[in-house]
Amino acid sequence: MAREPPVEEPPDLQPLLDALDDADARTIIRTIDESATANEVSERCDIPLSTTYRKLDLLTESGLLEEGTEIRSDGHHTTIYTVAFEEVRIALTDSREFAVEIGRAEEQRPDERLAEIWTSVREETS
Repeated sequence: MAREPPVEEPPDLQPLLDALDDADARTIIRTIDESATANEVSERCDIPLSTTYRKLDLLTESGLLEEGTEIRSDGHHTTIYTVAFEEVRIALTDSREFAVEIGRAEEQRPDERLAEIWTSVREETS
């Protein structure tokens, strides 16, 4: 029997608006074209590292960034950040409530993700 994917809760409006209203957070979103560490984001955006961590937390909590782990061959794994949306929609419902929807990129199938991980491991060990 096939399992249905979990239903994603809609994001809270205020944290999303706070993140989009922050100039440094918008710079981070525009700058991350692939996964990046906090140090890489700090350097690319010319934002102090302590501020970068606060902005990454803001963006992650709002659902605009995803946090993951990069496994390194030296055993020192690191946190990486990836932009987690393609579009954000805010609409007014019939009941005059705000509805927020984050349009996400199509996710890879588990076998595609596993193949990508193995390719990455092979590249690091060669």
